[in-house]
Amino acid sequence: MKKLLFQFDTDFHPSVFDTVVGYDGGADHVIGYGGLTPDTIKPLVEGAIFTRPPKDKKNTAIFVGGSNMQAGQQLFAAVQSHFFPGFQVSVMLDSNGSNTTAAAAVAKLASSGVLQGKKAVVLAGTGPVGQRAAVMLALEGAQVSITGRNLAKTNDACDLMKARFGVDLTAVEAFDHAARADAIADAQIVIAAGAAGVELLSEQHWRDNAALEMIADANATPPLGIGGTDMMDKGVARHCKIIWGAIGFGALKLALHRACVAKLFEDNKLVLDAENIFALAKLMA
Repeated sequence: MKKLLFQFDTDFHPSVFDTVVGYDGGADHVIGYGGLTPDTIKPLVEGAIFTRPPKDKKNTAIFVGGSNMQAGQQLFAAVQSHFFPGFQVSVMLDSNGSNTTAAAAVAKLASSGVLQGKKAVVLAGTGPVGQRAAVMLALEGAQVSITGRNLAKTNDACDLMKARFGVDLTAVEAFDHAARADAIADAQIVIAAGAAGVELLSEQHWRDNAALEMIADANATPPLGIGGTDMMDKGVARHCKIIWGAIGFGALKLALHRACVAKLFEDNKLVLDAENIFALAKLMA
């Protein structure tokens, strides 16, 4: 029986990246639908849950993606709201690669040093990857702040993560390099999660920071998010800090994404979100 992965995307065009990894993860067919909302999802979910007998439902799965984390969370919840005993399929959330990218970055940091009790700052942390990285750091026992150019938007992101995961995050307004340098002044861990090709810190703003122990930069498009690092860095020591670049932990991100897709077809009751995706990442790191 064919393994069918239905790609439910909140953007108009379903992500090509997610389609490719869906196939690489073991799906026989990936069927993408774009522009979906909680109000339009019901007939698609019913088509997935009613068509195969119980023993074969594990061969159908749903992947929720898109560029907007809040919209993805809402769609993810809406999909599950149409399940009932005996009629459900496995489902995964990874809006904009948020869960798998964040999980890979934080897992690599955890493999390089201690996270518990440390002060961590996620630069440009209001986006999908930044939000989930902040959550995972907090779940590991770090004291986490996220920066953003707009304090109200940054507070909203913290509130969303508090509501979903029960973690306390601190919002910091930081609209330029100097403000972000101030935000990391006493931090031991920094993750850059900004838009592609946008530098958030130059090398001079972090190299002499004696408190700083570890850095991860999720940006692989020059200029990098943190100047003076390299996208290929794999736990490299530079200025007495351990550095992970986007390609450096990107191999784990891709392997994790593929592994999660493969798991969707092992059972019809799996719900893959930040917590269990991160747990798998730590085993694979």
